[in-house]
Amino acid sequence: MGRQIIELKDPVFLQLHSLAKRMNMEAYVIGGFVRDLFLKRNSKDIDIVVVGDGIEFAQAFAELVPEKSDFAVFKNFGTAMVRTKDWEIEFVGARKESYSRESRKPAVVPGTIRDDQLRRDFTINALAISLNESNLFELVDPFEGVADIERKLLRTPLEPEITFDDDPLRMMRAIRFSSQLKFDIHYNTFEAIKKHAQRIEIVSMERISEELNKIMMSAKPSIGLNALFESGLLAIIFPELQAMYGVEVKKGKAHKDNFYHTLQVLDNVCLETDNLWLRWAALLHDIGKPVTKRFVEAELAWTFHGHEDRGGKMVSKIFRRLKLPLNEKMKYVEKLVSLHHRPKVLAEEGVTDAAIRRIIVDAGDDLEDLFTLCRADMTSKHQEKIRLFRSNLNKVQELVKEVEERDALRNWQPPVTGEDIMSHFQLKPCREVGLIKEELREAILDGLVANEYNAAFSKMLEIGERILANAKK
Repeated sequence: MGRQIIELKDPVFLQLHSLAKRMNMEAYVIGGFVRDLFLKRNSKDIDIVVVGDGIEFAQAFAELVPEKSDFAVFKNFGTAMVRTKDWEIEFVGARKESYSRESRKPAVVPGTIRDDQLRRDFTINALAISLNESNLFELVDPFEGVADIERKLLRTPLEPEITFDDDPLRMMRAIRFSSQLKFDIHYNTFEAIKKHAQRIEIVSMERISEELNKIMMSAKPSIGLNALFESGLLAIIFPELQAMYGVEVKKGKAHKDNFYHTLQVLDNVCLETDNLWLRWAALLHDIGKPVTKRFVEAELAWTFHGHEDRGGKMVSKIFRRLKLPLNEKMKYVEKLVSLHHRPKVLAEEGVTDAAIRRIIVDAGDDLEDLFTLCRADMTSKHQEKIRLFRSNLNKVQELVKEVEERDALRNWQPPVTGEDIMSHFQLKPCREVGLIKEELREAILDGLVANEYNAAFSKMLEIGERILANAKK
C-alpha cells in the first residue's frame, strides 16, 4: 500500500511540526486521537511521541502557547502535559517498556518510533501520523491498524502473551474497547487473556475499577461483562457477580440464570440513562440472590426471599473492595438495591395509600430512578407479560404522584422529632427514643395519625408511655 497522508488542519499540528523541525527531533501524533480520526469520533486529547526527550519538547511547546491554561510535568512517568483552550496534549519520549513478573511498574528505556508502537496495547492504538519535514502528515501503520478498524477487530502488535504478561491491565482494556466500540477480540488475543487472567491480581484495584466504570458507561455494557465472564477475569475481580451465574434444577423446577438476567437489566437501564451509579444499582440489584436462594419443597418453587435487603448490605463491602467511592454515591446504590423490589410488589399485588407513602418517604429524591430500575428489571420472553407489568407499574407511578402532591412527603420527616421526645420524657439518647420515633413514623405512614404536630404529639405521648413502661419491667 502506498503512502497515506492524513491532513491535520488545526494550527496546533503545524506548530508542533515547526517545533520538531527547529529542535531537530522526530515527533508523531499517536494513539487514541489517530484511531478516533478513522472512527469519526471527536477527541480533544492529543498524544505526541518524540524520539528524544519528550519533556524538553513539551517545555519548548508550552513557551509557544501563550493561551495555555496548564502545564505539568510527571517525571515519574516521563511525560508532560500542556492544556490549551482547545486541546489537552500529552508528550512522551519514544520508549521500550517491559514489566517484571511481580511489578506493576514498567522498566523504560529510550527507543525508536517503531519500538514505541510495538509497546502499544492494540494495533488500532499504535497508529501514528508524522509531524516531520520529510514525511509530514504521513500515516505510520506498521501493524495494519487501519485494516483492523475496518474489520472491527482488536489485536496486539506483539504476540498477545507478551503484551498481556508485560501489562495485565491490557486484558481489561481489550474488553473495555470491545464493549465501547463493539469490536471483536481476535481469537488468539482472547485465548491469551484466558491463559493469563490470573496475572490481573498484580494490578491495583483502582486501575481495574477505572476500566470497569468505562465498560459500565458503554452503550451496551453486557458485551464487556460477558467477555469478563468468559475470559475468567470476572471470577477474580468480581466473585459476587460471578456467583450469580448458572441454573439449578430440583424436582423439575429451575430458576432463571440471574447473571444473564442482570446483564439484560443493565442494558435496559442504559437505554434510559447515562447515570453511572444508576447503572451500578442495576448491576447489583440482585447481588443478594445467590446467598438467599432456597428451594421450598411444599411449593416446588425457588425463592430468593429477602435478597433485596441482603443485596443492599453487600453494596458497601463490594464498593470498598473495588475502591469505588464510599460516599453518597455508594449510599444511593445501597438505597436503590434495597428498594428495587418494592415497586414490583406494588404493581403485582395492588397498592394501599400506606404502601405508597412508604415508598415516597424511603426513596426520597431518588424515586424516579427507582422506577427506572424497576422498569428495566422486567425481563421475559413473553412480551404480553412485560406489557402488562409495565402498564401496572405506570399506574403505581401515577398513584405515587397523586399521593405525593397531596401529602408533600418527599424527604419527609415526622413532625415530632427525637429532640421533642427526649425533652418531654427527660431522656438522653437511647434505644427507647428510637423505638418511639419509629412507631410514630409508622403510624403516620399507615394513616392512623394526621401528619401534623398536635396529632403526632398526642400519639407520641401514648406510644412513649407504653414503651417506657415496658422498659421498666
